[in-house]
Amino acid sequence: MTKLKQQFWRATRLFQQLMPPPLLATLLCAGLAAYVAFVPPINGLADNGDFYRAMYTNGIYKLLGTHYNYFDFVTQKFGLMKYYNDYRSVNFSSQPLFVKVAIGLNKLFYSKTVFDIRFMGIVNVIPYLGGIYLLTDALTYPAKRFRNYLIAGLVVLVFGDSSFTLYLNSFFAEPQMLGLTLISFSAVLLLARQRYRRRWSLVALYFVCTVLLITNKSQNAPLALSFVVVTIGLLFLPHFNAMRVYLLAGMVMILITGGLTYKLIGQDFVDINTYQTFSHGILTQTDDPSKDLAQNGIDEQYALMQSRDYYAKQFATIQASGSYVKKNLVSKLGVG
Repeated sequence: MTKLKQQFWRATRLFQQLMPPPLLATLLCAGLAAYVAFVPPINGLADNGDFYRAMYTNGIYKLLGTHYNYFDFVTQKFGLMKYYNDYRSVNFSSQPLFVKVAIGLNKLFYSKTVFDIRFMGIVNVIPYLGGIYLLTDALTYPAKRFRNYLIAGLVVLVFGDSSFTLYLNSFFAEPQMLGLTLISFSAVLLLARQRYRRRWSLVALYFVCTVLLITNKSQNAPLALSFVVVTIGLLFLPHFNAMRVYLLAGMVMILITGGLTYKLIGQDFVDINTYQTFSHGILTQTDDPSKDLAQNGIDEQYALMQSRDYYAKQFATIQASGSYVKKNLVSKLGVG
């Protein structure tokens, strides 16, 4: 029995050396993501009407003669423009950076005229797996115990779910947001736990990923305030005196980034969100919408727009995108 125990513990120590919890969690998530996103028939998400924001700006278009699915099945093949692209981005975002990398890999390894959505999946999976590794490392350091593998298993159970990995093969911003959030959060944990002696790389990683996250989607602009609070916490960590100037500069950069992301939101998006907030929010929170509208100097007829969508599927009471609505309704509504 003694020899068996010795062999068991040797095998256990060898396994821990060859397969530490962060590496195990990353490999398991990589396997699950690869099966979902890259093994035929591939899985992904269909276009809900938002793909054009990332596609046309980067010279990607729907192939003619193919069955393109909205709200249905993932589309694998797209076309790549060969000539001048006069389409301009409708919003300020870091997402095109990821799309351009995917296009570059596609042209290098696959085709210069046809884009395979799996290259978007490859680009999206890199920050995702990096975040999984750093998060597991942060949660299991410094104790070297076998229960750390239980923590690694919980990380895989939560973040390896296909509800996350289905986004990889799509032009949504969510997969980049997931990976960047994991990395930023993990970098803070690793700094707080003093995982590495050289902190500069983690601090730089934290700020780069945070800026990319805030600018990835216009709705992320308010996150700048949250990350400033997180960065203030870093100022109180021991042995961070030499970095305080850089942390303060980083906070200013985050605030500027959030402000620019909010300021550069396209007017069309502002109008759409304002209308949706009005029809699905304000009008549904009152018992007498006509009376409330009149008190605020808005024509009572707009009470008919209660619960109406900006993009009506069949019949619209009034054209939501028309100049009349913009002048007499949207312009009279504000954030307050």
